[in-house]
Amino acid sequence: MELLYKGKNAVVTGACGGMGLEISKNLSENGIKVLMLDLQSPSKNFLSENINCDFKRLDVTNLNKLKSAIEKFYKKNKSIDYLINTTGVLWFNKDVSATDIKTEIWDKVFEINLKSMMYLSKTIVPLMKKNNFGSMVHISSVDALSGDDKPQDAYGASKAAMIRLSKSLAIQFASNNIRSNIILPGPIETGMQKRWKNNPKSKKNLEKLIPLQRVGKPHDISNVCMFLLSDQASYITGTEIIVDGGITSKP
Repeated sequence: MELLYKGKNAVVTGACGGMGLEISKNLSENGIKVLMLDLQSPSKNFLSENINCDFKRLDVTNLNKLKSAIEKFYKKNKSIDYLINTTGVLWFNKDVSATDIKTEIWDKVFEINLKSMMYLSKTIVPLMKKNNFGSMVHISSVDALSGDDKPQDAYGASKAAMIRLSKSLAIQFASNNIRSNIILPGPIETGMQKRWKNNPKSKKNLEKLIPLQRVGKPHDISNVCMFLLSDQASYITGTEIIVDGGITSKP
């Protein structure tokens, strides 16, 4: 099945992480112009090899700067058709049980993971409404679905809230032909998982627990994202898709 895309312009946040880079690359290869937003910068090679990508160094928790960058992109390209929100932080050492976490860490995780989603919605949905078309894909986590005896409670709670917000956006703006869906990745090999480089054995032990016997790659998430954005997914909105190698299906 060949995937087709009605839209021509996309905004990707968290664009220089493993998943964000892969998604930006796939969008560019499909002739879609991409505004990449992140505090990290992509390599010069990435931008020269993916000619449809423009990068803006930006903190997505700064509403004024976020709005300015997106509106400038909209003015130049006349539409924003897709939003791919991969923004997220997972601070293993600092993000602990809600009973022990420092309140400033809790607030900062929620600001980055969840409040930024509100900022993006506030900025981009009105622009999508002007063209009566849009598709949003947000990246949550399977950590939103269960508790943990070694928790990152702020991360899991913020990612769970993203699911609820995505569903609400889907219902509110369906009449404007704007869709909102959310992907829940399981373990994915990205820069967020630096611990595996220091302890390869922990990764191997984890893979034994995954029914498909491997940790996911960024392209596993990007492939699902590209489908959800495509015309072939035009009847899918307000749902979540788990991409985890089967680990959440285990008893």
